[in-house]
Amino acid sequence: MNLYEGMFLLDNQVVRADWKTAKNLVVDLIKKHGGEVVTVRRWDERKLAYPIRGRRRGTYLLTFFKAAPDAIAPTRHDFELEERVLRYLILRAEAVTDAEIELSKAELADGFTVPPPPQDDEVPASEEVVVQVEEPVAEAIEEVPAEANTEV
Repeated sequence: MNLYEGMFLLDNQVVRADWKTAKNLVVDLIKKHGGEVVTVRRWDERKLAYPIRGRRRGTYLLTFFKAAPDAIAPTRHDFELEERVLRYLILRAEAVTDAEIELSKAELADGFTVPPPPQDDEVPASEEVVVQVEEPVAEAIEEVPAEANTEV
C-alpha cells in the first residue's frame, strides 16, 4: 500500500449542515475502495477564485491515507461523481509530518469546534481590501515631451 495525500474542496452547504457528515463523506469513499485513513482534518474555508457549481466559497479537507495503487482510479471516479465534493487532488506522499498528525489529533479532541463558515456573500475581515488614494492620478503623471514619443 502507498501513502497518498488528498485535498478535497467541499460544498459549504454540506459543511454548514454538519461538519462530521461532510468529513465522513470523504472518509467513507476512501474506505469503500480499501483505503486506510491516517489523518483527516479541516484545512481551511476560503473564497473561491471563480464560482464552482454556483458556489463562491468552499471548505478544504486535508487527508493522508494508505491505499493500493490500483484502488486510486476507482476512488477518483467516485469523487468525480460525488456532487458535494467540488474539486479534489490526490497525490502520492512520502510521509506524514508530525505537525500534521498533531493537528489531526487536535481536531478529534473533546471540545474542538469547527468555526462556522461565513455566508457566501460575506467577506471575512482578512479578505477585505482597502485602497486609499492620496493624490489624483492625473497630477501624478508627468507630461512626456513630444520628441520622446518618436518611434525608431
